[in-house]
Amino acid sequence: MRNTPRNLVPIKVVIAIIFLLITASCSSYRSIPYFQDLNKASASEEVLSNFKSPQVQPQDILGINVASLNPEASAVFNYNLNRVNGNNYDLSPGNPVVGYLVDAQGEIRLPMVGAMKVAGLTTSEISQQLQKNLIPYLKQPLVNIRIINFKVAVMGDVLRPDVYTVQNERITVTEALTLAGDLNITAIRTNVLLVREQDGKRQYIPIDLTSKALFTSPYFYLRNNDILYVQPDKTKFATVDRGYRTATLLLSGLSIIAIVLSNLFR
Repeated sequence: MRNTPRNLVPIKVVIAIIFLLITASCSSYRSIPYFQDLNKASASEEVLSNFKSPQVQPQDILGINVASLNPEASAVFNYNLNRVNGNNYDLSPGNPVVGYLVDAQGEIRLPMVGAMKVAGLTTSEISQQLQKNLIPYLKQPLVNIRIINFKVAVMGDVLRPDVYTVQNERITVTEALTLAGDLNITAIRTNVLLVREQDGKRQYIPIDLTSKALFTSPYFYLRNNDILYVQPDKTKFATVDRGYRTATLLLSGLSIIAIVLSNLFR
């Protein structure tokens, strides 16, 4: 009867190691897909009830366009907004002042109208109010208002972290992450952090991208100056940690050697 060498790794141990590696790989993949509890086998629908027009906050810049039957009189309210790259406004420090800055008191100041409280209102509500205020000065005034410095920041483990300007005051979490090139494979999808400043307070909100509950969340639609932080998992660190990579390769090599020796000494 042939004796098994004492220093030989038992085949059962090798099999157990391989099983653990495969199991760990499958377990890691389960955290990758988005909206895992959404039934993708058939079409479904739900009512959109969580979108609310953003409210103007201090430090917002309002682009105001006034038209009326008195074009020359209307022109005094309209800054000459310089456009670059199509529809984007040039808000760089070297560009002349554009728009109306909402001050710390939540007000803007317009010719003839004077100070006007706008914080806490939507751009549509401000347009309606300003239109009424201009009736004594203009014939049939028509007012259009938008937030021209509306932006969101995406940082962390994404392809293109950056600050992104938004032209229509409506952007979702998924749209912002798509602009940033989507999450890297090493990103943690169950705990994306949303940082929001509103009404003098800063909120820290966890978001789970693996759940379809995101679509009905009150935080699905982003607000001006929101920040999304995507945290990398431990494998992100492993890619730059040489010692960890060496240990992983060594373990893989030993496993292969053990399998070969086990087959030879059967």
